[in-house]
Amino acid sequence: MQCVAIPLNRAQSNIAEHKGGHIVTLEDPIEFEFKSDKGLIRQRQFGSDFTSFPEALKRILRQDPDIIMIGEMRDLETIAAALTMAETGHLVFATLHTPNAVQTIDRIVDVFPPYQQSQIRTQLSLSLKAIVAQRLIPCRHGGRTAHREVLINNTAVSDIIRDGRTQELTSVIQTGRDAGMCTFQKHAKELYKNDEIDKETYEWTKDL
Repeated sequence: MQCVAIPLNRAQSNIAEHKGGHIVTLEDPIEFEFKSDKGLIRQRQFGSDFTSFPEALKRILRQDPDIIMIGEMRDLETIAAALTMAETGHLVFATLHTPNAVQTIDRIVDVFPPYQQSQIRTQLSLSLKAIVAQRLIPCRHGGRTAHREVLINNTAVSDIIRDGRTQELTSVIQTGRDAGMCTFQKHAKELYKNDEIDKETYEWTKDL
């Protein structure tokens, strides 16, 4: 499972452009309609196409999708269904309203009752691929630009998640550049160096 703390339409657009196969989305609402020359995209809207995210996820399995995208994981049942689908070999993209990677993991685990949390940590440690947290900050040239934090699941991260030591993940992200990880602060520095944000915005990101 790949968790993204960004709007679904941004992730969906990139996946539709670069990935083939059968993609099914569950959205509330559908904001953009996407087409792909590399595969089939089926977009389903809450209210008109389905009334329950967990039930819709169960029905999706009959459609044999390669990629499943969930607009937002809002409750225990939806998160549990998403984890199960990821465990069965589906590539699952889901969004959460969380400020960073560490709190994304904590949110997923904490929604479950205490007696289930050890099991959920184990499931997450095995099925998670990555977490991308994103903020939109003022761009030097007008508009806004993406400011990201990236956590990639590897052996060290998996062990930390399974053992419930998420407070250690920040330092892992800081030292995980070679594995493709990046902190918000490191990305802000790159944006400033590349003249995408001004000094005032760069200094402001340090306090976020």
